[in-house]
Amino acid sequence: MSGIATSNDVSRSRSTGARDRLWRVLRVGAAVALLMLVMMTGVSWLWVASLGSVPRGQDLAFSSLVVDRDGRLLRPYTTADGRWRLPATRADVDPRFLAMLFAYEDRRFLSHRGVDPLALGRAFSQLVANGRIVSGASTLTMQVARLLEPRTERSFIVKLRQMVRAIQLERSLSKDEILALYFSLAPYGGNLEGIRAASLAYFGKEPRRLTLAESALLVALPQSPEIRRPDRSVAAARYARDRVLDRLAAAGVVPADEIERAKQEAVAEGRRPMPALAPHSADAVMAAAPGRAIHRLTIHAPLQKSLEELARERARALGPSLSIAILVVDNETGEVHARVASSDYFDMSRAGQVDMTQALRSPGSALKPFIYGLGFEDGLIHPETLIEDRPIRYGSYAPENFDLSFQGTVTVRRALQLSLNVPAVAVLDRVGASRFTARLAQAGGALVLPRGEAPGLAMGLGGVGVTLNDLVMLYAGVARLGNTIALTERVDDAGEAPLPRRLMEPVAAWYLGNVMIGTPPPENAAGGRIAFKTGTSYGYRDAWAVGFDGKRTIGVWVGRPDGAPVPGLVGRGAAAPILFDAFARLGSVPAALPKAPKGALLAAQNRLPPPLQKFRHGSANLEGTGSAPRIMFPPNGARLAAEGSQMALKISGGVQPLTLLVNGVPRLTEAGQRTLFFTPDGPGFARLTVMDARGVADSVVVRIE
Repeated sequence: MSGIATSNDVSRSRSTGARDRLWRVLRVGAAVALLMLVMMTGVSWLWVASLGSVPRGQDLAFSSLVVDRDGRLLRPYTTADGRWRLPATRADVDPRFLAMLFAYEDRRFLSHRGVDPLALGRAFSQLVANGRIVSGASTLTMQVARLLEPRTERSFIVKLRQMVRAIQLERSLSKDEILALYFSLAPYGGNLEGIRAASLAYFGKEPRRLTLAESALLVALPQSPEIRRPDRSVAAARYARDRVLDRLAAAGVVPADEIERAKQEAVAEGRRPMPALAPHSADAVMAAAPGRAIHRLTIHAPLQKSLEELARERARALGPSLSIAILVVDNETGEVHARVASSDYFDMSRAGQVDMTQALRSPGSALKPFIYGLGFEDGLIHPETLIEDRPIRYGSYAPENFDLSFQGTVTVRRALQLSLNVPAVAVLDRVGASRFTARLAQAGGALVLPRGEAPGLAMGLGGVGVTLNDLVMLYAGVARLGNTIALTERVDDAGEAPLPRRLMEPVAAWYLGNVMIGTPPPENAAGGRIAFKTGTSYGYRDAWAVGFDGKRTIGVWVGRPDGAPVPGLVGRGAAAPILFDAFARLGSVPAALPKAPKGALLAAQNRLPPPLQKFRHGSANLEGTGSAPRIMFPPNGARLAAEGSQMALKISGGVQPLTLLVNGVPRLTEAGQRTLFFTPDGPGFARLTVMDARGVADSVVVRIE
């Protein structure tokens, strides 16, 4: 029996060896035959020529992208047919994902020329051995060919066409270009195409930040995207993911302990919304240039995201139907670093799609700094000038303070810091409402008056319309020491140096910053770090806070987009805390304000020139004997040649002593003279102001050549 058993064993061994050799011959023969069929005899060159030019994806429509200053995605838009097809390259993908993709899909991608003969031989031998398809032989290049020329039928001719196209692609494109097409076109379920769209939709992150488990799922999805997509079947997605992980473990691509931890990770359920940072800005640039593939904005994505969260949180805390807008700009360049145009773009109850940074609203007291700025420029006041806060009437108009009280005699500094109404109206009366309106318009900040109304004193307390965009630009002009520049939001536009526009003299602007940095801060906030002003419109419809440091200006608006009143809504209580929180989220300590420019007068009230020691209201200024002073020469707008060291002004009227101010800076003059002399600072425009002992003044602007 022992000898017979040995004979049978030998017989079986020989039979098995012969069968193995046969299979090896069949496998090699099939592989060689198929390869020859593809690459030589089986493909008619006439048929290949009939396929036409090689598609390279140049005619594909991709999602338009809006990105921030550093290229980070703010908001993508679907293609015309409703697909999320975001372009991606090898650099956009985690290198480990790439290694996993090669190990699972195409191990010899970097070495083959579109078709992998070894994979073809393996697939054919498995087909013969099992009577069914066990594994495919499609390379990544063949899959790209299929994605570029999608066909519903499955046949040998279709597969042959893919092989030919793959060889053609390899001859005309680099490996990285082929990978870029795969990363941009691979299907991931529904209207998701490309790894970037899938990563954002399923995991809420860019594909270069994927975990091992997330990478495994995205490797598996393109084979059967509709069956395996996690928003339809978590079980199917998990099975497909774990199968990829097992293959990677067997190939030794990833350590076994990492594989086990990845399998324990939960599969994402459902789809996340696509990024929608700065949606109003994104919509605006898309509407302006809908055909552009990439729109680059000056916005800083991390700051934008942080401030959108701040606006959303504060709006919910303040109450229903309220919205919040926040605008952050760079003082030097005018670039917009963040634009939060509503508290929540998708909240219809708060009219979230209305851009409140561009909406005309009443600014309340937020225009007062510019009134005082022109008063400083005209030589009417100084921060330490005393001014009366008492009941006064201008015809039928009698301004009152917000709390219906009066402070009596205060300094201009204190009047602005406390936002007193009566002193601001008194200065506006002297500056002139029409001139005030024209100056702000000249600087780019258009004030919109009610239809049929002329500029009047009420505009100083909010009786006009202005946008948050323009108001922030004007405040940034103060931070720039008196000149404004247009705000820019597109990187293409930011490359052009904007032309500065005159708002006020540098000394006047510096006085404003020096005063406003001392404004009492909101509760629990540190003072003396940013110069700011608040505003509240009539009827509690709008709350404002605008502030600046040496580097940036931030504006905040709070209110209802429909203009309905909100009892108790005031700038100091609603908008100022958001302003200070926004500055805290900039990630750096506030920058120091500019140093005092030449000509700034630093003196206590009793050390000021007599006309600057106390301001008198317009009606009081006309009391007493004598007419108002008037500059007889030079006339307004005159061009003067600076031939000598001194220039003369001829004055009529006024009560002695007369004070001469050049560009807001007092100059020494001889008492009792009607002809005053001064030495010009140099060529350019100069504002000459003469003020008498009562504070009555006259001014002209001349050009010195």
